[in-house]
Amino acid sequence: MQRSLLRRVGQSVLVLWAAFTLSFFLLQVLPGDAVLIKFQNPDLGLSPDQIAEMRLAYGADNPLWQQYVHTLLAMLRGDFGYSVQAGVPVSEQLISNLPATLQLALLGFALATIIAFALAALSRLPALRVLRSVLQSVPALFISLPTFWLGIALIQLFSFQLRWIPVINPSALQGLILPVITVAIPISAPLAQILLRSIDQVSTQPFVAVARAKGASESHVLWHHVMRNALLPVLNVAGLLLGELIAGALITETVFGLSGVGQLTQQAVNNQDVAVLQAVVMISALAFVLINLLVDALMPLFDPRLQSIAGGQR
Repeated sequence: MQRSLLRRVGQSVLVLWAAFTLSFFLLQVLPGDAVLIKFQNPDLGLSPDQIAEMRLAYGADNPLWQQYVHTLLAMLRGDFGYSVQAGVPVSEQLISNLPATLQLALLGFALATIIAFALAALSRLPALRVLRSVLQSVPALFISLPTFWLGIALIQLFSFQLRWIPVINPSALQGLILPVITVAIPISAPLAQILLRSIDQVSTQPFVAVARAKGASESHVLWHHVMRNALLPVLNVAGLLLGELIAGALITETVFGLSGVGQLTQQAVNNQDVAVLQAVVMISALAFVLINLLVDALMPLFDPRLQSIAGGQR
């Protein structure tokens, strides 16, 4: 088990290095220059010599390999550099914006999990067996909805048509309802699809037939036998969905005008602020790696067979 975990840690380090390298060179070839965008502003009244000094201070004219090595070593120390546009360390911007994004992402994932389990449970109830095909088709509908369109549609329905949630000056709770739903619905679709398929596969296993033969109710069989064994594929997919969760949160913040990493990213794209964009990419990659490492560590707890497999590989 320890050897397997160490191998996964090594793979994660390679993923982080690849994410850094790829994002660094892609950002470098983008058209535009953040230093020139800010300091060539006529309102600042800087001379060409002064602009050249600013480029020297930010290392914009250094050879590309020097910029790569300097940025990599700085990030290994937790230093994300300075934002050219804001004139402050990128870490300060992340500290002030990241909590709101994490709150939105975690609440969205929690709601997505509730929706997925609700659809799976309802589709197995004998009273709703007639609607089973309809309930099982709902995830396919959810996954086809673009996040930005869904957010706009929810605003139109609940704010302008029904007037349940105000657009101007909503409370903290009201301001989170629609964004959380917007994040949750696309994420719930693949979770529900995997869970429904896994439930169908587990339901055909002999131990489920034995539980029914002993007189257990359908709900008891579902929650105590089927659902427990159907969780493993869902847990595995949940870790892989983190990328979609982060992207959905960033888009949702832009649609609803929320302060967070999404709005910070939009501003950095508009201003060609490479340091901020690089930091956002690396924070997202780090979150993806850590979540998947956590999933790998938890999976043997749900399926003891994995412990025996890992033990046999020692």
